Amino acid sequence: MPVKTFEALIEAREHDPFRLLGLHADGGGWRLTVFRPRAASVAVATATGWQPLRRIAGTDVFQLHSAQPLPSPCRLKATEDGVEQVFFDPYSFPPGDASHDAYLFNQGTNFQAYRLLGALPETRRDVAGVCFRVWAPNAERVSVVGDFNCWDGRAHPMCSLGASGAWELFIPGLPAGTLYKFEIRNRHTGAVAVKADPYAREFEKRPATAARVAATAAYPWQDGEWLARRGRADWLHAPMSIYEMHVGSWMRHPDNRFYSYRELADRLPAYLVDLGYTHVEFLPLMEHPLDESWGYQCTGFFAPTSRFGTPDDLKALIDALHGANIGVLLDWVPGHFPADAWALAHFDGSALYEHEDPRLGKHQDWGTHIFNYGRNEVRSFLLSSAHWWLSEFHIDGLRVDAVASMLYLDYSRKAGEWLPNRHGGRENLEAIEFLRALNEMVHRDFPGALTIAEESTAWPMVSRPVYLGGLGFSMKWNMGWMNDTLDYFSRDPIHRRFHHDKLTFGQLYAYSENFVLPLSHDEVVHGKGSLLGKMPGDDWQRFANLRALLTCQTAMPGKKLLFMGGELAQDHEWRDREELPWGLLQWPSHQGMQRLVRDLNRLYRDRPALHDQDFSAEGFSWIDCHDADQSVISWLRRARDGRFVVVILNLTPVPRQGYRIGVPTPGEYRELFNSDSRHYGGGDLGNDGRLFAGDPGWMDRPASLRLTLPPLAGLILAPADAG
Repeated sequence: MPVKTFEALIEAREHDPFRLLGLHADGGGWRLTVFRPRAASVAVATATGWQPLRRIAGTDVFQLHSAQPLPSPCRLKATEDGVEQVFFDPYSFPPGDASHDAYLFNQGTNFQAYRLLGALPETRRDVAGVCFRVWAPNAERVSVVGDFNCWDGRAHPMCSLGASGAWELFIPGLPAGTLYKFEIRNRHTGAVAVKADPYAREFEKRPATAARVAATAAYPWQDGEWLARRGRADWLHAPMSIYEMHVGSWMRHPDNRFYSYRELADRLPAYLVDLGYTHVEFLPLMEHPLDESWGYQCTGFFAPTSRFGTPDDLKALIDALHGANIGVLLDWVPGHFPADAWALAHFDGSALYEHEDPRLGKHQDWGTHIFNYGRNEVRSFLLSSAHWWLSEFHIDGLRVDAVASMLYLDYSRKAGEWLPNRHGGRENLEAIEFLRALNEMVHRDFPGALTIAEESTAWPMVSRPVYLGGLGFSMKWNMGWMNDTLDYFSRDPIHRRFHHDKLTFGQLYAYSENFVLPLSHDEVVHGKGSLLGKMPGDDWQRFANLRALLTCQTAMPGKKLLFMGGELAQDHEWRDREELPWGLLQWPSHQGMQRLVRDLNRLYRDRPALHDQDFSAEGFSWIDCHDADQSVISWLRRARDGRFVVVILNLTPVPRQGYRIGVPTPGEYRELFNSDSRHYGGGDLGNDGRLFAGDPGWMDRPASLRLTLPPLAGLILAPADAG
């Protein structure tokens, strides 16, 4: 064959290497062609031994013409840099038939595209190897490069699978752990880029960015009973107290090394059980290049970060948490991705995952790219990522980050900096369709799994079913409650009577969504100070205010979330480069705060009145929301069976004796909880654990209680016969 035949192959422009390479019928015989850059010689195994191939002059192409059939797949021997290697010819393994999966991928309905694309260990013709597939429709040529071929893009060109836009090559003999990337030549510009695999399941440690071939999954899960219970659970009426956690800074070794997933498995479950939490929510654990992004600038949508161990190590942590009856939520970021040149950005030389127009495709606040939700293959990619974490890692739910930025085309943009939708509006119709598809998939395919939206606007029906016109999330963060409540508690008590509505306004919309009440990591970073640091007054008042704040959160309708460190009364804002200040627990006031969190969580969990109707107006009623002058507020929480608790907050540093409130029934009441207890570091002012309600009726209720209200504190009471 003339040299010109191999011109595109030699110049690394060939889109169909199988037409030239491998074993082909040639007239009455057979022709074997091998392209092996850097090889001094190549031979093929025959029935009688090794037979050398002839180099085509001036090239690295080697050929053999044989009148007899050669053993197939062809086994080759090459000498490179004085080292002899024996391997099977990759071009003896033509692409398999993945047309159905590719069709679904192109339609945007392949929710398991990780079975189609990426680096997939498999066996072909009794030979083990790795099938590489990647979607790069605007490429002229794509190659697999890695530590097995000196990162040489000429060595292993992939075959175009036609209109699907995908490329494939099976490379026999590659072991798990092999480092690889894709080298992509753009068909329009000829520019060449080396890219990480979007579907990679493992990466090497930062700052290196290559993917690793992952071993076939074989983790021996022990959580079958947990998953079965989850599928039967009535989460709408169940307690849910979430410990939000950044894995890299919860606890570290003395030399400041990270704890591994398996080391966390030895410590974290017992800690959460002791504090009474029902769930842990991890800030994103997907692979990301920059520690300071906390995982929110993700480059590995199918890969746990290697900072803390292997995928199996993470599974061991999740398994241990499930074994301790702790649910696992994971932050997931489909709203944007970083602009790193080696990752998704301009993946095949074009705006493939993002939009070309910066008015649609650039997130101005974060310097990141916005996904093109209108592209079917991008929807398949993102839906498959969600499916992967839920199926492969047994995650119990996804907290979807920055939903507001996805819903609005003009999010954080000035006039003229955004493009309207086809109706002239500001809503991102494609993102809405994607979010609905996500929630339908999760609730259909993963019984009991939850989706939680971080959505900060008044978008309606975020946590209502898709069939009713909603977005379909299970729950939504109540950012309005968080902002109003923190604003109120940050004010000097002398001024609080002028801002009483901050504590009451939320009940006007509290049941329009299924709300989570978050005191999250976002409130203790970027100069905002810690929760304790937001509280006014001297040290005694600051601790008392924080105890009252956490009591308010626990007793208000909605599921609960607290970022790590809040239970320690951390005195400075979160520092992601060091562990939590565990040394604070040597001081009684900080010990008291941890005990308070423990007791509040257990009270919330064990008392149905505090959780059974978190999402229903029937579970809440005001006793008195009008006493702004004394900054006292009181309400009832009620379970479906009628059992109730009474909640009273005194939010000034003034004790109040003989304070009367109306209650539903006469008789003996128990003081279940008092945030001013000496066990929590308070002054121990209260009602000796028991009170009696009787005449006169008060506030349109048949009985009343006369209470001693401790300063800057909350009380929770219940009828004594309620248990």
